[in-house]
Amino acid sequence: MKRVLSVSLGSTKRDHTTEAEFLGQRFWISRQGTNGDMERYIQMYREYDGKVDAFGVGGAEFYCLVNGRRYYWREIKRVREAVKLSKIGDGNGIKHLLATYAIQALREHGIDLRGKKALKTTAADRYGLAKALVDAGCKVTFGDLMFALDIPIPIRSLRGVHFMAALLLPVVTKLPFSWVYPLGEEQDKAPSTKYSRFYKEADIIAGDFLQIRSNMPDDLSGKIIITNTTTAQNLEELRERNLHILVTTTPRLEGRSFGTNVMEAVCRCLVDKPDDEIVESDFVDLIERIPLKPKVQVLD
Repeated sequence: MKRVLSVSLGSTKRDHTTEAEFLGQRFWISRQGTNGDMERYIQMYREYDGKVDAFGVGGAEFYCLVNGRRYYWREIKRVREAVKLSKIGDGNGIKHLLATYAIQALREHGIDLRGKKALKTTAADRYGLAKALVDAGCKVTFGDLMFALDIPIPIRSLRGVHFMAALLLPVVTKLPFSWVYPLGEEQDKAPSTKYSRFYKEADIIAGDFLQIRSNMPDDLSGKIIITNTTTAQNLEELRERNLHILVTTTPRLEGRSFGTNVMEAVCRCLVDKPDDEIVESDFVDLIERIPLKPKVQVLD
């Protein structure tokens, strides 16, 4: 049995362990949070290195990829330095690929995205999904300044995202990760209403679920959310708010969708190559063969 461990900077309340089978291979998959404790986070990678087949980098990523340029997080570089033996994925290998499948899945459900208003919480961490929404004809508001830096200025174009990334990400990626993303107990806070007006004007809300939840209004009637990791509790929260459709870019396993970091780690286990020799075509092949496709749920 292959062992995949996602060590997360997030809350332990979102921990989950399950078993699954992909292409005839059994997997033990576990997500274990560290409540925002960076030292514990790094220590767990050292402790389990060589004891698991692959790690998922949870609650963080090695870099942001925007318009073909990589902006590396200085603090998360320590994870890469801690892991010597096991394979490792932070989601960047597959999330841009899965974004196009999410858009395709909505089309297959008869939803025409052209002209729809979309809110993308941050484009920098999921640029592939941001671009896929624009390419599909959506009128997108990008909330990078709002959701990451708490600056109440929306960005209304990909060109604006490119300018923001080139100007700010070389500086922002040198900051502590906790300054730009909710960690530990911050993830469990009740949603704010500060940016709720952007939700109200949107037909589609896309991005990291914890960012979406941070300002999620009480009423989501008629809306579509495209996101990543959601627990059974998150699903219930969305039902209570009358969400119309939930699209998770990865499959649900025992009621929970795991992050792209976990699914990338699974894929790396299935490729008989060293980590540094795995290329995009390997991921494309596995996504089709597994198949690793989005889950579309109509909730209302």
